Amino acid sequence: MKVKHPSEKDSANKNSRSVNIFLNLVIVLLAGLVIFLSFSLLTKISALAFNEDETDLNKTPKIIQLEVLNGCGITGIAEKFTNYLRKENFDVVQVGNYSSYDINNTLVVDRTGNKTNAAKVAEAIGVDSKNIIQQINNDYFLDVSVIIGKDFNRLKPFN
Repeated sequence: MKVKHPSEKDSANKNSRSVNIFLNLVIVLLAGLVIFLSFSLLTKISALAFNEDETDLNKTPKIIQLEVLNGCGITGIAEKFTNYLRKENFDVVQVGNYSSYDINNTLVVDRTGNKTNAAKVAEAIGVDSKNIIQQINNDYFLDVSVIIGKDFNRLKPFN
């Protein structure tokens, strides 16, 4: 059995104490680094959110592209609606006849999954929100279809 001399105990305690001081210093430095990085991350996130809010205010509104279809059989009705919608700053890209002329109530059809666009068109021509339907079709390169029904004379283009 080996007996330690007092000088060996002191040097072991000094080494142990030095290691403890070093490790405590490393822990404090790492904690400081974590706090600094967290603060930096939070300031960047808040700056990005602020810039995003600013760009939303500066964006020009999206132009809604639509088609106008005659579903009531009255000659020239689609052109009258087209002229009205263009004056209201909508981009009418196609005008034509619907597959049948027996549509009683004018319909506004959302083609892209953005019901807000359909609601804007419906409001512009005076169509009730219950007549907004959604038929998403990726083959169409337009946002909304308007199918003019036999109730056309109650809508805004005729008032």
